[in-house]
Amino acid sequence: MTNTHSEVMTFIKEQDVRFVRLVFCDIFGQIKNISISADELDRAFTSGISFDASAVKGFLQVDESDLLLFPDASTLSILPWRPAQGRVVRFFCSIKRPDGTPFEGDGRSLLAETVQKAALQGYQFGVGPECEFYLFKLDDEGHPSFQPMDRGSYLDVAPLDKGENVRREICLTLEQMGFYTERSHHESGPGQHEIDFKYGSPLEAADNFITFKSVVKTIADRSGLFASFMPKPLAQESGSGLHINLSITQEGKQSRVLEQQMTAGILNRINEISLFLNPLVNSYERLGCFEAPRYIGWGRANRSLLIRLPQSSPEYRRIEVRSADPACNPYLAITLLLNAALEGIQNHMVPSEEYVGSAYQKQSGKTLPETLFDAIELAKNSEFVSSIVPKRLLEYFLEAKLADWRAYEDAGDKNLASRFPFFLTT
Repeated sequence: MTNTHSEVMTFIKEQDVRFVRLVFCDIFGQIKNISISADELDRAFTSGISFDASAVKGFLQVDESDLLLFPDASTLSILPWRPAQGRVVRFFCSIKRPDGTPFEGDGRSLLAETVQKAALQGYQFGVGPECEFYLFKLDDEGHPSFQPMDRGSYLDVAPLDKGENVRREICLTLEQMGFYTERSHHESGPGQHEIDFKYGSPLEAADNFITFKSVVKTIADRSGLFASFMPKPLAQESGSGLHINLSITQEGKQSRVLEQQMTAGILNRINEISLFLNPLVNSYERLGCFEAPRYIGWGRANRSLLIRLPQSSPEYRRIEVRSADPACNPYLAITLLLNAALEGIQNHMVPSEEYVGSAYQKQSGKTLPETLFDAIELAKNSEFVSSIVPKRLLEYFLEAKLADWRAYEDAGDKNLASRFPFFLTT
């Protein structure tokens, strides 16, 4: 959408909107929101709506706790599951300090800056996520269990696939919100599903991913199920990935050279940014299993590669980054991927021959981090990461992830410890 402030206010009056949700994410990608009355929306556009940032993990201390939310008019969307009378709408927001300066912990603004930087250099990126997730049954007390809703496998149909109606309702709900999906199907794991998004700008794609997770969890809950985006909820089954498709144009034209340089740039920095693509202890239990990548390389057909160049018609040319998982903060993940891609382009990088094909993998010895701790160390010592992620955000993120690792190391049951703390929130 390209709504303006005045167009939004007209829409609010004509559609009987009574409540407005102002949405943002913490530094870990967890969705947060404030609900205001429709009468307060005009003030939100001009002056912002304040909130206690000291209560949001990774934002501010109690002695400097005020931040302001400013809605992005272009992200207006009705919440279809709310009443038709006295409607509820949602906006994504930018976060600012009281003096009007952008808040350095706002990943959405960080991504917007990266998109603008690329545009000034003449490049436009397209992003299309493919997201996998599990649907689990509830126990007798209504709490989430680790029991999948079905025993279906890849591309199964009913009655093996018992999630057809849930996926259908998810897709229809998203369509009512102006968010179009390309395809959906049962995935390899029992109770596992995938829904692919239509390509959009980087900011649209990140916003859509946050919307997608919220809708999936809402529809699952209304269906008496629990949706989990944990990377590896079931130890012996396929993990859930967030495959990020990237395309690039210069003056509206695609280029194989740019595609190669983009690929080389991401391969060069992937270890340093893995913490932001794979932020949980559980993330590293997924990598290297089934089709999830472990080795750093690229190719045109092998789905176990880190970067795949799918066979497609020219207008759909793209690269597919396959290591990320749905627990990531999409704004930070895409920001770092795009900056790595731009570095590859600026330095005219080309992926070396050892990355090509399928037999190179175990011979190359170049692997993704094996544990969360390894990823923390790589990010902490990366000049590339520190040049992009604001110091305050980076320090808190590293501190929080190190605390996660230590809690895991101190736990008696490692299998349970890698899943349970984040099962309900991921």
